[in-house]
Amino acid sequence: MRQADVNQVREVLGHYVGQRVKVKANMGRHRYNISEGIISETYPSIFTIKLKNDDTSKNARDKFVSYSYTDVLTKDVQLTVFN
Repeated sequence: MRQADVNQVREVLGHYVGQRVKVKANMGRHRYNISEGIISETYPSIFTIKLKNDDTSKNARDKFVSYSYTDVLTKDVQLTVFN
């Protein structure tokens, strides 16, 4: 894995900040976590996704997950951007 590849993934994801995405994350042992959310922010080593919140009560808190750019390169995390 080259640094140029990581930089390319970082740049592409930076263009999709604020976009709705479907996330398929490999949890190991043939298990996957599939969720939807919005790409919230990008940082030098990671990016964060604000997950879709189905709970509408007053005490509901926004949930965030973070992944590294290498997770995308190794296909441990697969993103599908909605238009």
